[in-house]
Amino acid sequence: MTGFPRYAIYFAAGSDAALSRFGAELLGYDVYTGNELPFPHDALHVAPDWRDISADPRKYGFHATLKAPMALASGRTEAELMAACAVFAGKARPLPVIRPVVDSISGFIAVIPAEPVDALQRLAADCVRDFDSFRAALSAEDRARRRPEKLSERQRDYLDRWGYPYVMEEFRFHMTLTGRLEAERRGPILEMLRARFATLGIGTLTIDRIALFRQDDASARFHIVDEWPLAR
Repeated sequence: MTGFPRYAIYFAAGSDAALSRFGAELLGYDVYTGNELPFPHDALHVAPDWRDISADPRKYGFHATLKAPMALASGRTEAELMAACAVFAGKARPLPVIRPVVDSISGFIAVIPAEPVDALQRLAADCVRDFDSFRAALSAEDRARRRPEKLSERQRDYLDRWGYPYVMEEFRFHMTLTGRLEAERRGPILEMLRARFATLGIGTLTIDRIALFRQDDASARFHIVDEWPLAR
């Protein structure tokens, strides 16, 4: 079984950001405080089973993955990983700026960039590489859970090299709001989520920080350990 605790490097918009509140309310869970939140009435109106629809992303909290969840390699510590996060964040780089939209991606609904942003792809690739020395190798069980037979050859190569198939050219930034939905259910839910998102008035979003998330055991939700602003 996967080792615990597990850690991940994610983007989260900040505890006071309207985008963070938007995601926390829809998932019914605030990763910054650990508090449960009531679901919005419009979500329950369009989908009375909203708790089930949002169950998968709720476990991870509202975020975008930069370095996928991993157990720490032997001899590595949380304190060392936090120090590495600070070093990574302190390296000056062009900060990615996206135009966020709500759309369907691989059957679930998420906040995604309206168009590709090269600086975002580079940031994600840097995270994958720079933090990989902290990652414990995948067990055979963990690898099988990724169903490598369903992956492309390149995705399988990335799974074996980086412990996760959706990296480098396969990376797609997304801040997930629902689990996978049947096609006939997506329309009304997508319309509701787009209407809620429009009220935020977020024309552009700067990916300006990284956050370290921790999951204590298999039944626990991820929570934020700390976050670091990215140097410009």
